[in-house]
Amino acid sequence: MPVDPPSAPSKELHVFPNPAPERDYVIQFQVPEFTCHCPLTGQPDFAHFTIDMICDKLCVELKSLKMYFWSYRNEGAFHEKVTNTILDDMVKATDPRFIRITAKWYVRGGIYTNVVAEHRKKGWKPEAVVVLPQHPSQTGTL
Repeated sequence: MPVDPPSAPSKELHVFPNPAPERDYVIQFQVPEFTCHCPLTGQPDFAHFTIDMICDKLCVELKSLKMYFWSYRNEGAFHEKVTNTILDDMVKATDPRFIRITAKWYVRGGIYTNVVAEHRKKGWKPEAVVVLPQHPSQTGTL
């Protein structure tokens, strides 16, 4: 880790040891203010990114993730390219068991674009989903 955390955009993702590597658990990051530029028109593009990941040995540090996303602000990038590049960079930095990135791009030319990209570590099998019974909400009154 740098002595003074960066306060400028950076493509460097910092990591730290997973505090509970013995179990699968989901870390979800919400990035509602992602911006870059259309590589054809130069007009700004805006997206809401959701990153769901199950870490293996390493987790990504939040400040560096923030600076990483900030680094795209003045870059031109197609929606599909930037979403997949972010996935590749996260996989390279953390080597997770599983990661899914959902990018919901705001309207451009009357069209909303959603891009979903994911990675599974070879040999990783998720635990079976536990289905719990559904109970109606109780209000305390009859």
